[in-house]
Amino acid sequence: MPENPARTQLLALGELIRAQRQQAELTLRELAARTNVSNPYLSQIERGLHEPSVRVLKAIAGALNLSAESLLQQAGLLEGEEGVTRPPPPTVEDAVKADPRLSPDQRAALLSVYRSFIEDSTPPIKGPAVKKKKA
Repeated sequence: MPENPARTQLLALGELIRAQRQQAELTLRELAARTNVSNPYLSQIERGLHEPSVRVLKAIAGALNLSAESLLQQAGLLEGEEGVTRPPPPTVEDAVKADPRLSPDQRAALLSVYRSFIEDSTPPIKGPAVKKKKA
């Protein structure tokens, strides 16, 4: 009898969390302390016995220096999902404008340099570097 796909996904997620925890050289107790999740519950997640909530997944991912999305992708849970629309990544200009560490003058300078690079450029060509012909 084939295994339940949901169970297979939980096992894959649990195995990935265990592997990432071990790679980070963390014990279950240390991960529990970092995530504010009980040691027994984390053990059950690693063994595929419980489906963690979004809050718990975010806490685990954060403690392992991953994003929750990255954790789910590595576990194979986001691949092939139809109908899932993800927002486009921010543009360079949006990222510069949103960075609170930059002063208004620094933002303006960065945007000016960035725009000067892309203003005159052609779409990037994948593969070996190609020299641009002078006009």
